[in-house]
Amino acid sequence: MDKQRIDRFISNQLGISRSAVRTGIRRGLARVNGECVKDCAASLVPGKDAVIYGGNEISYKEYVYIVLNKPAGIICASRDKTQKTVLDLVPEEYKKRRLSAVGRLDKDTTGLLIITDDGDFAHRCISPKSDIEKSYIVGLDGDINGDIVAAFGEGVTLADGYRCKPAFLESVGERRARVVITEGKYHQVKRMFGVFGLGVVSLHRESVGKLKLPENLGEGECVEVPDIAEMMGL
Repeated sequence: MDKQRIDRFISNQLGISRSAVRTGIRRGLARVNGECVKDCAASLVPGKDAVIYGGNEISYKEYVYIVLNKPAGIICASRDKTQKTVLDLVPEEYKKRRLSAVGRLDKDTTGLLIITDDGDFAHRCISPKSDIEKSYIVGLDGDINGDIVAAFGEGVTLADGYRCKPAFLESVGERRARVVITEGKYHQVKRMFGVFGLGVVSLHRESVGKLKLPENLGEGECVEVPDIAEMMGL
């Protein structure tokens, strides 16, 4: 593990400004391996050196993994001048980290969204080579039939000629279906049903790989899931 400046380390881990941390260090609030450190440029090894700030030990996290129950009307962007983004829903303590959404959900799509600062993990999640299953509950303006189920299983050819990978489709109620895909093309689920003249009126992602949206997680709420990579087999 590479060394880090103490002021940067504390700022990143606690989500407070670098200037506030420097003031605290100069006041003697920081201790490394039991020794008081007042030099803001002093270095330490994250995860190896024991760091205490303001009397509290800092538990080091190289990366954070957050599961958000995305509401409708929120965009999957890091920032936007006019619209609310998914990062606006993340607790303040995480906002000093370089977070981004793993893949994208349309503005009107709800459900499970992973947010992290682990770029390698995010890349593995969205890479077509990973073949990670993504399950959605879809509200439709009509009913599916056996022919449509079979077509999804063989791979739907979209209007632009692109042939999707085989997908699982089943009815889960009147004008409601579950679809499982391993890709993430632009508006893919909507376009797949559009081939058969069906419109999508609601779209909710319930799982990504083995990771399911927690039942007790309300819309707009999020929770940190440290072992998310292991749960997804990545």
